[in-house]
Amino acid sequence: MSEPTPEAYEQGKGMDAHNEVMREVRARNDAQYDPHEPTRVWLDEDNTPDGVAQSLTIILNTGGCRWARAGGCTMCGYVAESVEGGSVAHEALLDQLEVCLDHERTEADEPAGLVKIYTSGSFLDEREVPAETRRAIAETFADRDRIVVESLPDFVDADKLRDFTDRGLAADVAIGLETATDRVRHDCVNKYFDFVDFEAACDRAVEAGAGVKAYLLMKPPFLSESEAIEDMVSSVRRCAAVDGCHTVSMNPCNVQRYTMVDDLHFRGGYRPPWLWSVAAVLERTVDVDAIVVSDPVGHGSDRGPHNCGDCDDRVQRAIKDFDLRQDPTVFEQVDCDCEHTWELVVEEETSYAMPLAPW
Repeated sequence: MSEPTPEAYEQGKGMDAHNEVMREVRARNDAQYDPHEPTRVWLDEDNTPDGVAQSLTIILNTGGCRWARAGGCTMCGYVAESVEGGSVAHEALLDQLEVCLDHERTEADEPAGLVKIYTSGSFLDEREVPAETRRAIAETFADRDRIVVESLPDFVDADKLRDFTDRGLAADVAIGLETATDRVRHDCVNKYFDFVDFEAACDRAVEAGAGVKAYLLMKPPFLSESEAIEDMVSSVRRCAAVDGCHTVSMNPCNVQRYTMVDDLHFRGGYRPPWLWSVAAVLERTVDVDAIVVSDPVGHGSDRGPHNCGDCDDRVQRAIKDFDLRQDPTVFEQVDCDCEHTWELVVEEETSYAMPLAPW
């Protein structure tokens, strides 16, 4: 990637020191990607306000998140997979969409009721996805049950969401809030907005008849294991209390290339969260008035959320089971000796001497 620079819209946002480091780290990437091919597409099932649904997840390959090109979030390396040059034409994005539909036709017996469309940035930012592309996508999936699109709060606009809701399609906007704690979001994640901006975005979504799915980040850099757990419990509760926010997705941090977290991890200064921590947060927030889910990407690997290695798959299956059933008793069915080590880490690890157990 060429040396990233902030555009006028991103000037003066975030922490200057973080942005400077992140631009230098991102510039190490020299990979090139085809603007006619999506980044990823897969089929799965998800818990929605209408129950468990078969889902089609699409990650469009755009010009990348504008905030990431300004420096951006300390843990996010998705912009490294974006098309060089900062933009992708409408026709190329439709080619990507057709690739995804071909995949669904090949792999599924019938069209998925739920469609999730991500850009690793903001789908509602018209510099990433033009208005004509957004409307074409809304028309393409108008016969489905529900669609989810992602965006930073800045770009959540009732008129844009009405492209979907006016067609009778249930629509949700997935907002990368990361945490309800402003200081953690600013200092650890390097996102520039406040919780009140998230609340305002929820209001605009509700105005359009849409819902909100809050994305939280479990254990950003510079937090100890116990601090990360408490921040997530508080954040889940605060999000669930916001009108329109019906789902909270807690994403355990994984170590992605071309990020500040990657540099910290390489030098022994960061360990992804324990899977026991993920389970603890899910158990402690089961009473909130929202669907709370988690998808530990890269579980069991050194760069992903993990325990000791022996129990990782079993705990991951319990988390996936919880996502669909919202039943905390699933965690009573898994145990491992390493849980005692995790308990010691939670009790003794401090921000100025971590990670206490780097393995």
